Amino acid sequence: MSGGGAGARVGGWTRFVTARPRLSLLTALVLTVLAVLAGSGVADRLGSGGWEDPAAESTYATKALEREFPASQPNLLLLVDSGGSAVDAPAVTAEARRLTARLAAEKGVTGVGSYWQSRSPALRAKHGHEALIAAHLTGDEKAMGRTLDRLVPAFRGVHGPVKVTVGGPVAVRHEMQTIIKEDLTRAELIALPITLLLLVMVFGSAVAALLPLGIGIVAILGTNAVLRGLTEFTDVSVFALNLTTALGLGLAIDYALFIVRRFREELSSGADPVAAVGTTLRTAGRTVLFSALTVAVSLAAMLLFPQYFLRSFAYAGIAVVLLAAAAALILLPAALVLLGHRVNSLDLRRLFRRGDRTRTTVTDGAEGTQAVAGAGTVEGSAWARTATLVMRRAPFFALGTTAVLVLLGLPFLGVRFGTADDRQLPSTAESHVVQQHLREGFPGSPGGGLEVLAEGRATPAQYAAYKERIAALPEALRVDGPLVKGDSAYFTVQPRGEAVDDAAQRLVGELRSTGAPFATKVTGTAAVLVDSKHAIAEELPWAAAFIAIVTLLLVFLLTGSVVIPVQAVVLNALSLTAMFGAVVWVFQDGHLSGLLGFTSPGSIETTLPVLMFCVAFGLSMDYGVFLLSRIKEEYDRGGALDDEATGEDRHRRAVRQGLQRTGGLITAAAVILAVVMVAIGTSRVTNTKMLGLGIALAVLMDAMIVRSLLVPAVMRLTGRATWWAPAPLRRFHARFGLSEGGPAPTGAQVAVPPAAASAAPAGGRPGEATEDPGSGAAEGDRGRDRAASRR
Repeated sequence: MSGGGAGARVGGWTRFVTARPRLSLLTALVLTVLAVLAGSGVADRLGSGGWEDPAAESTYATKALEREFPASQPNLLLLVDSGGSAVDAPAVTAEARRLTARLAAEKGVTGVGSYWQSRSPALRAKHGHEALIAAHLTGDEKAMGRTLDRLVPAFRGVHGPVKVTVGGPVAVRHEMQTIIKEDLTRAELIALPITLLLLVMVFGSAVAALLPLGIGIVAILGTNAVLRGLTEFTDVSVFALNLTTALGLGLAIDYALFIVRRFREELSSGADPVAAVGTTLRTAGRTVLFSALTVAVSLAAMLLFPQYFLRSFAYAGIAVVLLAAAAALILLPAALVLLGHRVNSLDLRRLFRRGDRTRTTVTDGAEGTQAVAGAGTVEGSAWARTATLVMRRAPFFALGTTAVLVLLGLPFLGVRFGTADDRQLPSTAESHVVQQHLREGFPGSPGGGLEVLAEGRATPAQYAAYKERIAALPEALRVDGPLVKGDSAYFTVQPRGEAVDDAAQRLVGELRSTGAPFATKVTGTAAVLVDSKHAIAEELPWAAAFIAIVTLLLVFLLTGSVVIPVQAVVLNALSLTAMFGAVVWVFQDGHLSGLLGFTSPGSIETTLPVLMFCVAFGLSMDYGVFLLSRIKEEYDRGGALDDEATGEDRHRRAVRQGLQRTGGLITAAAVILAVVMVAIGTSRVTNTKMLGLGIALAVLMDAMIVRSLLVPAVMRLTGRATWWAPAPLRRFHARFGLSEGGPAPTGAQVAVPPAAASAAPAGGRPGEATEDPGSGAAEGDRGRDRAASRR
């Protein structure tokens, strides 16, 4: 492509982003500094809960009990260990009562009770050397956290004949929040240098490698400021910070890779920097825009769910995707205009080439690593051969890869859903140790019982008759109460098994269907789980339909086909099977728990599969859009001609060249994103570990299996019918649709490497005369080297 002509025309958007490049970058710097100030301390304002449905029966009952009977909802537990003495020993009893009275006098604490007051067997360990002091901390999560920070130093440790450790739901959430913040900092310290190293390997140039990293940092800091603002109006989960870091780096790098690669390709074809930016925005820029929209759509589906845990990921995800795309489409072009050919500066590969002149390795953002001298092959050739092989054996690859993916997903059929508890924390965490003592050493399941709130005036006889009906239920082990206050009362029902196992969940249904002469509401851990599962099941079809319909529309606008969107949605969903199977096999069943350092609770937290699906589906569509947009561009460029010499038709050639030109790019982007997700997966909190490692697996499977094997195989099987659309939809797409290259390019608009252009026969289309995938790329590299030497 030359510096003039149709291909060099500067459009309105290009003029907007390049007219004042220095001013644009200065403005961005100022806004980034303001974002740092606005987002400072955001982690301290985020919550660590949000798994419950705020409109559920269990939520209503929990709030009513907290208000009327705070002792029924203890969220702070002090485990008192008497050492070798019995908990009923005089000295132990005296010290325990003193601690109980002292805790009851603390501000923000209510509903204090202990074994030494009630002598309840449920508060005393079976071996007789441990017992509990229970209390309820008042206020929201932030207020409870401040109260806990004040109480822990005063009560933890040795007090005369006893030793006190702190546990309970408040302590679990607070410790989880602290660990997540520490782990996030460590993940960033791991991911950033490795990501920079990989970018240098992909681009060769240190200058080009720093650009995607800068875009990612801008997106992350901007999203932190957005989340800080949202905390003024709604609850936001601390887990959302992990998604902010992962997507901020991952997607920004993806978008910048795509844009910088295309910009360098245009420069190597002879365009001046402004014209190169114009073509880049008209092609790769449109793809980035479509990609951002598809990812945002997948994440926006989580807004349909009532749990603020899921909604928080939608807030963070949409913000970071849009900011990453905006930075890639506004700031990055401005930087590229200023850099021009200097984008290829600081070629660190020369350090490795000096010692071996016979094998010179050149990396180009368009085609990947090329052995230009000596070996005479390019990575693009390998991708072209892969596509040719796959399409030649399309039925085998389509059926084989589908069978493998389905097989890997089979463990998910045995999924068991549960709630997030202390087992999310490391085994050494204090609150986890306390809860483990309760599970193993105390009768029943302290803190895991069900509470039945009774509202309405009733007589003692009516309460007694209702209690008898509850006690007769098959899954009820013991019934305590009622404790009456005015027109309200509550009963505590202990299930026969674990707090959230199938029996406990059946008991919730039995309690809710048991008749009473007053209104009843059931809460407790199992009830919250039942209500959460119901809320997700109710909204899941709507969320799935929303993702599918909008994705189908966007891919249609990109390709003009009604077949490709269906293929994209089905194959994307299929690419996630390995992730879901691995999640159950590893995190539910406990395989590799020792190697990965976590405690398996024997279940998967109810909201995690929804979250992982939305994030992984969006990222898969991200890579799908990259590949499909290039295939569409090659298909449009191919005109109506077939290659009679090779027997290859326009469709197969477009698929082959699309994979050839994007295979290395997609793989590099997937590896970099996987590195970021694995860094997140080093977290000591199991849910975060599951999220990071699961999505890393999904991204790699999608890029290396689905995009490389399944997509070209399926497109070969559907043949030219792949591009079919009814006449009305074809007219609609002709008017409103957008593809990477816009209309079918003319000779002046197509970026053709000089070698390919010189080989074009008279009357032929540029870029179609030669099918040597290495010649143009090699010539482009040599052109850049000549330009660098002139400078």
